[in-house]
Amino acid sequence: MLKVRKGFTLIELLIVVVIIGILAAIAIPKFSKTREKAYFSAMKSDLKNLMSSEEIYYSSHDYNYAPSVATAELDFAASQGVTVAISGAGNTGWQAFATHAALAASTQNCGVYYGSAPAKAPAITPGVVTCTGE
Repeated sequence: MLKVRKGFTLIELLIVVVIIGILAAIAIPKFSKTREKAYFSAMKSDLKNLMSSEEIYYSSHDYNYAPSVATAELDFAASQGVTVAISGAGNTGWQAFATHAALAASTQNCGVYYGSAPAKAPAITPGVVTCTGE
């Protein structure tokens, strides 16, 4: 009589573990890149929102741009982990720079400038949010 075999052999289990390991090695780097893209999207979105807030502030405050994101009337709040700084604001233009806490601030950041404010890397075109290290 033949015995009925129940369960898996050790070789079958090892093959399944190896296949799962190979699939994980392929998928994990793709997920980390997706997270980085989300951080850049948060910075870009915050700078675009800042552009809108600056224009509203400009039209209601004697045609001057807000000098800081901490200005109460600017009505701007950055996303979690994102730091935004405004510099060179006056009545003819402004520039802003954004970094994320989870990224290397010196190599992975975003910037924008508007009007007659001087261009500050990575921004090269007025009114267009540009990022480095993306």
